[in-house]
Amino acid sequence: MKQHNILLALGLLSCAPFALAHNPVCRCTNAAGGTIRCVGGFSDGSGAPGVKLDVIGYDEKVLLKGKLGADSSLSFKKPKGEFYILFDAGPGHVVEIDHAAVE
Repeated sequence: MKQHNILLALGLLSCAPFALAHNPVCRCTNAAGGTIRCVGGFSDGSGAPGVKLDVIGYDEKVLLKGKLGADSSLSFKKPKGEFYILFDAGPGHVVEIDHAAVE
């Protein structure tokens, strides 16, 4: 009986990462009028409305504090100089996009 419980516990533990795994995803593209549009979500296909999305200069100055809208997107005027975009859905769910990687 003891071996059965150990095997059952190991089996359940091995499945746990698959049940909980969903990675953050964020894509930012150049849009009309000198703006950037970012769309965020998770690898399981779910959206990310209300998730924090900040634009930060290389000097660590926050240029824009924002949150994704109901459609999981946020558009903003492209800052001058070098910056990165921080999609922050909580610990372990962060994506950084460098200005050079904006499509």
